[in-house]
Amino acid sequence: MIKEVIVVEGRDDVDAVKKALDAEIIAVGGFGINAKVIERIKEAQKRKGVIVLTDPDFAGEKIRRIISKRVKGIKHAYIAKEDGLKNGDIGVENAVPKVIMRALEMAKVTGEEKRSFFTMQDMFYFKLTGDVTSKNRRGMLGKILGIGYGNATQMVSRLNNYGITKEEFVKSIEEIEKQLEVGIK
Repeated sequence: MIKEVIVVEGRDDVDAVKKALDAEIIAVGGFGINAKVIERIKEAQKRKGVIVLTDPDFAGEKIRRIISKRVKGIKHAYIAKEDGLKNGDIGVENAVPKVIMRALEMAKVTGEEKRSFFTMQDMFYFKLTGDVTSKNRRGMLGKILGIGYGNATQMVSRLNNYGITKEEFVKSIEEIEKQLEVGIK
C-alpha cells in the first residue's frame, strides 16, 4: 500500500494507477481544478503526503504547476512521453503498470501497511449507507473531514487511507447529527 495520495488528471489515469498499485487517488478532472479539489489535495498533503502524476504533455505540466502553486511540499512522479504514447494519444492512462511503479519509486514513494479500521458495518451503523439520509450524511462527513464526497465503499477507503482517527470520526458524526437536528444541510 502506498502511503501518499496519488493525484492524476482523469478517470482513465485512476484506472491505470489502480492496475499498478494500491493507493488512494484523486482525479482533478483536467484544467477544471476547482477549489474543492485543491482543498482535498491540501488535506491529503497534510494527512498523508501527495505525489502528482500527470500526463507528459503541455496540459499535464500546466496542471502540475497549478497544484504546486497552491499545495506546498508535494512530490512529483514523471513518465516519459514514449512510455505514455499509444496510437498517437499521450497520457498516464497508456502507461503499463511497471512504468507507473517506476515513476512513483523515483518520486520516493513511501509504503505502509494497509489499514482497515473502518468497515461497511460502520457505514450501516452510522447511517452512511442503507438509509434515506445516507447520501447527504456522506457528503457532510466528507466536507467536515476534508476528504470529499464518495459512495459508501469509497468512504470506507478514504477513512482508512487518510488515517482518520476514531475520535475524528465520532466528532464528525456528532456534528452531522447536530446539523441534521436543526435542519442545516
